Amino acid sequence: MSTTQQHGSILLTHAVGLHARPSVKLTKLAKGFAARIELAMANSGPWVDAKSIVKVMGAKAPQGTVLYFRAEGADAVEAVQALTDLVARDFDEGGGDAASS
Repeated sequence: MSTTQQHGSILLTHAVGLHARPSVKLTKLAKGFAARIELAMANSGPWVDAKSIVKVMGAKAPQGTVLYFRAEGADAVEAVQALTDLVARDFDEGGGDAASS
């Protein structure tokens, strides 16, 4: 049985950063995957459980922060892709400052 590992990063452009609504959307999406998923604001960590709303909100990532994701498990690749896509889409809130050039 092999374990897949995946890493990814993306610039957080949401106007209020990783606050309540974006954090809820991120953790809800993360919980849909079997992989262990972690989030950090630096490639070297500290890493927090991306499935924990308390830990994700506690990160207090402001707009302009690069979010780093790492996942381990059978669906790790899909998990990191889905999470970076969610951030790229400005958490589907549509009113943010996401660049589209």
